[in-house]
Amino acid sequence: MFEVKECKDTEVVKALFQEYSQIKGAESCFVSFDKELNDLDTFYKGGALLVGYEEEKPIACIAIKKMEGGICEAKRLFIKPENRGNGYARIMMNAMIDKAKELGFREITFTTKPSVMQIGYGLYKRMGFEETAEENGIVRMRMAI
Repeated sequence: MFEVKECKDTEVVKALFQEYSQIKGAESCFVSFDKELNDLDTFYKGGALLVGYEEEKPIACIAIKKMEGGICEAKRLFIKPENRGNGYARIMMNAMIDKAKELGFREITFTTKPSVMQIGYGLYKRMGFEETAEENGIVRMRMAI
């Protein structure tokens, strides 16, 4: 059984984020990554860290970062490679959207690199996120909630 929970154990989150950072071609998605990892509680204050568990084992993550004016940024959607293809990314995205609403946000933004994350990019579009900008292969997307 797959279950998504808000996670307060930063070591669990760090391990998933670090595994995600090893994806070839995703290096540009990890600007100031050391600073983020060293103080997850401050970096995501006012937002949330969500972890997906399969049989109590952490296998997926997504984060919500508080921005200005009722906007949040979704970050770090990652499913361990051996657990992909089971629909977990959509479940993680839906859990993130629900949590963002619960926290009072009115809009979700995020950036992605379609050339590296083609499957995720397709999912975001199917879920109703719209492109707002593109620069150097990195696409910014948004959704009103």
